[in-house]
Amino acid sequence: MKKILVVEDDPNINQLLQLHLQDESYEVEVCDHGGKGFERASKGDFDLIVLDVMLPEMNGIQICQRLRLLEIFTPILMLTAKTEEIDKVIGLESGADDYLTKPFKIREFLARVKAILRRQELHLLALKKEKTWISYGNLEIDIEKRKVQYEGKRVELTPKEFDLLHLMAKSPGRSYSRAQLLELIWGYDFSGYEHTVNAHINRLRSKIESDPNNPTYILTTWGVGYRFNDEL
Repeated sequence: MKKILVVEDDPNINQLLQLHLQDESYEVEVCDHGGKGFERASKGDFDLIVLDVMLPEMNGIQICQRLRLLEIFTPILMLTAKTEEIDKVIGLESGADDYLTKPFKIREFLARVKAILRRQELHLLALKKEKTWISYGNLEIDIEKRKVQYEGKRVELTPKEFDLLHLMAKSPGRSYSRAQLLELIWGYDFSGYEHTVNAHINRLRSKIESDPNNPTYILTTWGVGYRFNDEL
């Protein structure tokens, strides 16, 4: 049975989500406080965390960032009443897997939950079938531990930066459009946010390239998007 943690300070929404998730045969734990939610998320063995952005003591963005710094990569679905584009981008760049704006329909919420859990299962199956270590020149990628070394030194990547690097490095020479990267890394069609991909690629290059302006590993395919160098 899949275990889901819901961190939401609105008691009505908390109860509503709990009831509908339980109706779908999920094991559900609820929390209405940011600090307590972070403690449970960091210690519990959950398959998904549903995380409200506006919480007492510690907000959802902070919780998400701290979990990723602790290398806890449990999928996170963010909930928020905010509708500004910058809030969505910050939520996703902090390591969230999906983003749902209030008010939302319960059927859409459940569909997002099922989609995230399905992607996670497929991701774990793929890891079992592929190599656990990728090495190109001075760049080494430990897929299982989600660690990267460049010239023998550990490189600190955000979850999305690692996912981008892993995706391209396992298929060198294949060009991905920005729209494809949005769909494959963020898990759904996030049309209109292509600049988020550009920002992630630029930061990734700054961390693994000796000269980000003349990259060795992550190349630009003009008129298409990006690819990992297949001539190393």
